[in-house]
Amino acid sequence: MRLNDKIAIITGAGSGIGRASAILFAEEGARVVAADINQEAGTQTVEQIKAQGGEAAMIQVDMTKTQEVAAMVNQAIERFGRIDILYNHVGTYFASSVVDLEVEKWDFALSLNLKSIFLGCKHTLPHMVKRKSGVIVNTGGTFGFYGGLGLAAYCASKGGVINLTKQMALDYGPYGIRINCVCPGFIDTPMNAHMPPEKVAAIIKMQPLGRAGKPEEVAKAALFLASDDASFITGTTLLVDGGQLSGRHGA
Repeated sequence: MRLNDKIAIITGAGSGIGRASAILFAEEGARVVAADINQEAGTQTVEQIKAQGGEAAMIQVDMTKTQEVAAMVNQAIERFGRIDILYNHVGTYFASSVVDLEVEKWDFALSLNLKSIFLGCKHTLPHMVKRKSGVIVNTGGTFGFYGGLGLAAYCASKGGVINLTKQMALDYGPYGIRINCVCPGFIDTPMNAHMPPEKVAAIIKMQPLGRAGKPEEVAKAALFLASDDASFITGTTLLVDGGQLSGRHGA
């Protein structure tokens, strides 16, 4: 198994890509901390892992609050003794241009999409530095590479995730810590479930592979980056977008 006896914290593990990743990591031998602000959803993920013979624990946490993130890390260490993998996955998405964007929504998007990753890394990295070992995977997105109409806060936050990932890889590579970013395109998740069918159809039409991605497909990419198969990879971004970015460059 690719993550045998590894301890992995996965944030946003209550649904979508986070849940798929928690289940897959457990199947590959990891003991999983399923972290989510929604206790019921996170507990359901843990129950599913245990039903399949895996080991997992749920921690309720608001990843935008430093004291709660610190407590999450400490609880994980108390429970499992160490942290080998941190997969930062919480995030949000909504549309608005700069002029129409409420300041509160800007703050919320930057906090949930970017600050949460900063806090997760801030409180986990000291433990990895002591052990001179560890892997961090962050969730970026294709809109971190280019602008999207009416997506001011989302584009800004995801661009920040990508560049923060590269910067941290430079700082912590000498300690044996790898830090990478997985960048999903349009994925069939609860976050996108509210979109009008005609908009979904238009997005899919622009995808070279002609369909939406599945949460499990992103989870497999995160698994690769978290595993020893990616032992010489750090500071990179792995696109899981069905060719979306290639199509953008070719337009």
